[in-house]
Amino acid sequence: MGSITKKIFVVVSFFLFWGFENSVYLAETKNNTIINLFCIQNFKEEMLKANINYDEEIAKDTCDCYLEEFINTNSHSKAISKCKLKTQKKFNL
Repeated sequence: MGSITKKIFVVVSFFLFWGFENSVYLAETKNNTIINLFCIQNFKEEMLKANINYDEEIAKDTCDCYLEEFINTNSHSKAISKCKLKTQKKFNL
């Protein structure tokens, strides 16, 4: 029985480690998706139109919010509206 327990432990440990590594990879790729790149570019253009200095931290925060909301609601317009308000409040714009 000890041998079977060791094998199960090794298999479970492998899958847990693989899942952790995969989640780190997915978190890194989230920052470089086409959607995120378009969001950053659009944010920069909107800031320039409003005569507000572009801030990379605000853009990143806003686009992270947008991606999260879009995934949760599947609505482009709802995600934009919610994240615009959240960014305005958070960064006092």
